[in-house]
Amino acid sequence: MTEDWRVRLRASGYRLTPQRELILGAVERLGHATPDEVHDEVRKHSSAVNLSTVYRTLEVLEELGLIRHTHLSDRAPTYHSNTGHEHFHLVCRNCKEVISVDPGVVLPLVAQLREEHGFTADIGHLTVFGHCANCKEPETC
Repeated sequence: MTEDWRVRLRASGYRLTPQRELILGAVERLGHATPDEVHDEVRKHSSAVNLSTVYRTLEVLEELGLIRHTHLSDRAPTYHSNTGHEHFHLVCRNCKEVISVDPGVVLPLVAQLREEHGFTADIGHLTVFGHCANCKEPETC
């Protein structure tokens, strides 16, 4: 966690609180985590943080650009830190493995969307569902 997040928080009119620091730290440690998973991780360090505080703080941290969310299932959003590289996700429908993929893989598609539709894609929210190499879907006739 860099000091920059503290500056961004204060510059946006938010107070620096121990709860916010715990929640951001949990997101960074977990990699990809739902609000419930973040809450479970934070509770290891402080029982004073409730689930509604986690949800509100995740919204603030995302608004500040420190984290972002994607949907890796049909349930709660999954949050991850913005300190790493830009990526999108592949999710195996069978084993639930999540694979982070460099956005260069979809650059031709992004360029085509921009050229043909004037649309700028947000690759960080992209999730592609399918089957990983270990869980290849049985061939259908």
